[in-house]
Amino acid sequence: KWKSLYQIQKERKRIMRETCSKYKSNNRRIITPYHVSRIFVEDKYRVLYCEVPKAGCSNWKRVLMVLNGLASSTKNIQHNTVHYGNYLKRLDGFDHKGIYHRLNTYTKMLFIREPFEKLVSAFRDKFEHPNNYYHPVFGKAIISRYRVNATKEALRTGSGVKFKEFIQYLLDVHRPVGMDIHWDHVNRLCSPCLIDYDFVGKFESMEEDANFFLHLIGAPQNLTFPKFKDRHSNEERTTTKITQQYFAELSPSQRQRSYDFYYMDYLMFNYSKP
Repeated sequence: KWKSLYQIQKERKRIMRETCSKYKSNNRRIITPYHVSRIFVEDKYRVLYCEVPKAGCSNWKRVLMVLNGLASSTKNIQHNTVHYGNYLKRLDGFDHKGIYHRLNTYTKMLFIREPFEKLVSAFRDKFEHPNNYYHPVFGKAIISRYRVNATKEALRTGSGVKFKEFIQYLLDVHRPVGMDIHWDHVNRLCSPCLIDYDFVGKFESMEEDANFFLHLIGAPQNLTFPKFKDRHSNEERTTTKITQQYFAELSPSQRQRSYDFYYMDYLMFNYSKP
C-alpha cells in the first residue's frame, strides 16, 4: 500500500515541477517572508504546512497542535482555537536564517482540492451563513456593484450575495474589494514553483493521503486525521454534484472564464477540466 502511495506522490510532484518549468520563469526568485506567510511551522516533527482554506486546513492545524504537544487529541480543539488562538507559528515570523533553515530541513507539505469545488465550498461557508466579516466587507461591495435595483436592506447588510454576483466579482479586473485567501489560487498562496514541496495531498483522497503523511513523519501511531466537518456540520459537504448545481447558474462564458482563472491550479495539480 505504501508503495503505491509513494508512486502517487512522485507523479504529483513531477507534474507540479513540469508545469512550473513550462509556465514559470520565477524558479530562481528569492523567497521572501511574503511567500511563506501562509506556512505553519511544527518544530517537534519538523513539518511545514501551507494552509489552503477549504481543503481540510482546520483539521490539519488540529493535527499540528497535537504533534506540537499543545493538545492531547484533535477532538476537543474548537474551531476558534484553531484559527484565532495563535498557537501555531508561521514561517514568516522567523528571521531570514530561520526561514531558510526550515525550508531546507523540514518536511514541506500542502493539501489541495478541485478548484471549483473549493470555490463553491468557500462561497457556501462565507455567504450563505451569517458572517460578521464577509457580509459587510465583501457582500456590501459585491451587491452594490453587481446587483441592479438592490434593496436598501441588502446594501446595508451585504447579506444574500448570489453565486452569480460572487463570480462577477471574482472575474472583475477592477474588483471593488480585494482578493481573499479562501478563493485565491493555490499557486499564489503556497508558491509551489518557488518552494519545493515534499508532499502534495488531495482533499479527494484526504484520509489515505493524510495518514500516509503522518506515517512518513513518524507521528504517534494513535494520531489519525480527524474526519469531522468543522463548520455547519449538519450540512452536506460540497460535492461535485453540488458544485455543478452552482455552476449551472452561470453563463457558458462565465464558466469558461472561471476555469481560465484557476487554469494554473487545474494544470499544476492535474485536475481534469470540469
